[in-house]
Amino acid sequence: MSFLMNVSVTRLFFPLLLCSALGSIQTARGQSPALPAPAIFSMASFTSKHVDARRVDVWLPKGYRRENASTYAVLYMHDGQNLFDTTFSYGGHEWHIDEVAARMLAADSLRPFIVVGVWNSPKRFREFAPEKPFARTPEAFQQQLGNERGRELYSDAYLRFLVSELKPFVDAQFGCSKRKEDTFIMGSSMGGLISLYAVLEYPAVFGGAACVSTHWPLSLQKNDHAFSDVMGAYMQEKLPAAGNPKLYFDYGTTTLDSLYEPHQLHIDSVLRGMDYPAARWKSLKFEGAAHNEASWAERVDIPLYFLLGKP
Repeated sequence: MSFLMNVSVTRLFFPLLLCSALGSIQTARGQSPALPAPAIFSMASFTSKHVDARRVDVWLPKGYRRENASTYAVLYMHDGQNLFDTTFSYGGHEWHIDEVAARMLAADSLRPFIVVGVWNSPKRFREFAPEKPFARTPEAFQQQLGNERGRELYSDAYLRFLVSELKPFVDAQFGCSKRKEDTFIMGSSMGGLISLYAVLEYPAVFGGAACVSTHWPLSLQKNDHAFSDVMGAYMQEKLPAAGNPKLYFDYGTTTLDSLYEPHQLHIDSVLRGMDYPAARWKSLKFEGAAHNEASWAERVDIPLYFLLGKP
């Protein structure tokens, strides 16, 4: 792998091995000083046995110290190229996660955390579409989606990559908390689906998920409830064993988001029917919001506070 470090304030890039980056900044007493500004460590090609290699960015907040890192929660986010820098983001719009997180931490409204941004691959749809629920949908739906996007899915492999390869690496290199109560996952559109799937499949790993503009229809050509009905049933089956993870959902009302309300209302009814603890889930509608990074950036403070906010 090759690694880069980006100091957010100056936006200067220079080659650096990660182990050296975290280990070489030492005081005379052998302790690393607190970071003077937020920093982003970029692993240009994180290899995996389960999925194609991809870039991974790790954002560290101002004041981060390696020896105190066990107090830091971790937020894993999909579509990492859209999070921090418009140079790489889709359509020239980013989430501004680093700026929003830094501002909220400075205001003491969030507990300390780091962000792991996992870049997507050309197989994004197949890696993000929940594999086991899809297998339970009617054959006609599977055939239709197969014609549209390809029938073979890799989301179970993608989650194995996150849980068995990336998370142990992050835990070891950055010394953050390993507890599920401090480990969260978040994404938009198909990234919302894979985030929900992650907490259902790995309840001992993830303590909550933020599902932004969740693409419940799965298809882009047909807006029916074949998949969202199955996903609701899958939640009923899996959530009792998951120990009430935090669940955040939202959607807008324009562009692709205009399709989502009936699906989200069904998912909400599933949670109410389960008597899911009200403090552990939130579902919000944003009038006029579209299905794009600019809209998500405008409201990203809300899911951040829901997952990581101080009481």
